[in-house]
Amino acid sequence: MKRTIILAAVATAFAAPVQARDYISIVGSSTVYPFVTVVAEQFGKTTDFKTPKIESTGSGGGLKLFCAGVGVEHPDVANASRRIKASEVEKCASNGVNEVIEVKIGYDGIVFANSRKSDPVRITREQIFLALAKDVPDPNGGETLVPNPYMKWSEIDPSLPDTKIEVLGPPPTSGTRDAFAELGLEGGCKAIDWIRAMKKSDRRKYRATCHTVREDGGYVEAGENDNLIVQKLDANPAAFGVFGYSFLDQNSDRIQGSVVDGMEPTFENIAAQDYPISRALYFYVKKAHVGAIPGVEEFLAEFTSDKAWGEEGYLADKGMIPMPDDERMKFADDVKNLANLSL
Repeated sequence: MKRTIILAAVATAFAAPVQARDYISIVGSSTVYPFVTVVAEQFGKTTDFKTPKIESTGSGGGLKLFCAGVGVEHPDVANASRRIKASEVEKCASNGVNEVIEVKIGYDGIVFANSRKSDPVRITREQIFLALAKDVPDPNGGETLVPNPYMKWSEIDPSLPDTKIEVLGPPPTSGTRDAFAELGLEGGCKAIDWIRAMKKSDRRKYRATCHTVREDGGYVEAGENDNLIVQKLDANPAAFGVFGYSFLDQNSDRIQGSVVDGMEPTFENIAAQDYPISRALYFYVKKAHVGAIPGVEEFLAEFTSDKAWGEEGYLADKGMIPMPDDERMKFADDVKNLANLSL
């Protein structure tokens, strides 16, 4: 009975002529945006379908739009620089979006970068945490937290620049922000023994301590436009920025990535998963829109072709780190079979 109601709802959503929208609508991650844009342009040039329209809304914002319902007024695809959350899957289901195809497309590193007009920096995740967290261990000692007192990098460690702490980064709606909090900030936070022990005794407090960013100007939310961060770093050599590796790769004449925990943010180190702040990239497809919106299945075929996401594909040329062969094969099969997401 429930499946009958769902199918009826889908049929009603697409009762209007398909001509109401004859292009693919894509929303989501600013990190995935440049990769999907390249595929969309290639798709538009080499097929009879229109070039998909893509909007950079951030991972969280894109999945919110994606999960709002089925029909031509809702997006077909959502890009994400993190995996979809269980709460988002539940939100999708509550709005009739019951069948979703998950496509992991590759890997990306989150770089901590500055202008080439400044010296390169070697830094640890613990130092990044101490610079950017809202509350940090009391510098005077003891197992207590205090509002972040550090105004300059050199106050954390004399080897760091004697300049004001100013880091430009993504807002809370960004998957890059989520991944940076988990891999970067928490990665440094748990290097402090008594805070790491807190994870067992008070998990909520541990997460709040490790993920909450200072709000006194040390961290500046720069929106979902990573290119804007690059421009601002070029204009302000004392500042640092947080964004995906591809933006470093495409702007290496102007900016440089910091060495984090002894590892450079290089294509090879991220591919080997040796660079400590690296993550997977995804997009999600509304199965109900396959066959209803022209070109969705063909777009998926283009994206999962070796010429696009393979080791020598055009996405690697744009800075995306390809998945190993077995992973690419697994997700290509999922796309071919329109397999439903399983968390």
